[in-house]
Amino acid sequence: MTAPYRFITISASHYCDKARWAMDRAGIVYVEEGHLPIAHLRATLPLRLRSGRKDVRATPCLVRGKDVWPDSTGILLHVDAGLPEPLRLFPAEPTLRAAVEAWEARCDDDLGPNARRLAYWHVLPHKDLALRALQAGVPGWEVALVRAAYPLAARGIRRTLHITDESAARSLAKVRALFADASAALAAQPADAAGQRWLVGDRMSAADVTFAALAAPVLLPDDHPFMNVPVEDTPPAFAAIVRELRATAAGAHGTRMYADERGRKVV
Repeated sequence: MTAPYRFITISASHYCDKARWAMDRAGIVYVEEGHLPIAHLRATLPLRLRSGRKDVRATPCLVRGKDVWPDSTGILLHVDAGLPEPLRLFPAEPTLRAAVEAWEARCDDDLGPNARRLAYWHVLPHKDLALRALQAGVPGWEVALVRAAYPLAARGIRRTLHITDESAARSLAKVRALFADASAALAAQPADAAGQRWLVGDRMSAADVTFAALAAPVLLPDDHPFMNVPVEDTPPAFAAIVRELRATAAGAHGTRMYADERGRKVV
């Protein structure tokens, strides 16, 4: 019997849930090892040293035997390879696949970092709220350590992610622009037989999963498996942003994806 995968994560990370979503959907058996930000390096460093791969540093990181998949997109592609084409998140038809890849890459490069920076900028000043948002599924000793050294940990996150007043303002503008483009893309697509619209084509793809997962820090979907913070518990300025984005067509798509598709298995 094949051993299950090891899945090394920052539990609340939106990139990790992108990969987790694909694996759950495909029925992949894995054992998750969740960590807090920065503490995850203790788990990924041995893999990096053993494999000699410089890209083995961040999470998510999927491991089985000597094989390592250190990136959310790589994990999606690996999972997709084991599915029949009609169930894959990357369609085979070249034009559709190129469009899916373009949306997936844009969300990875633009939405993911900016949504994360914006959420951290609002939440990090509130220690209890930040730990509540991040601690699900991680070892208790990590939570205790970060709680005791919270100013140092928060400073490290701000420095690593380049979080300043100015960068947070730029991130908000970029998130709004991407949501506007996603709303327009959804409006341009015909509805499927169930009345749903997708970012590309007439079925759910990696574009939709990536958008929904990476928008989660600024949508706070009720059905997220780890990001368990109701919007009303967040600072008022951030709550207003969440409600603004939820009211867009793209925001409604992201929250619907979590409500209707996040727990759905295809095999």
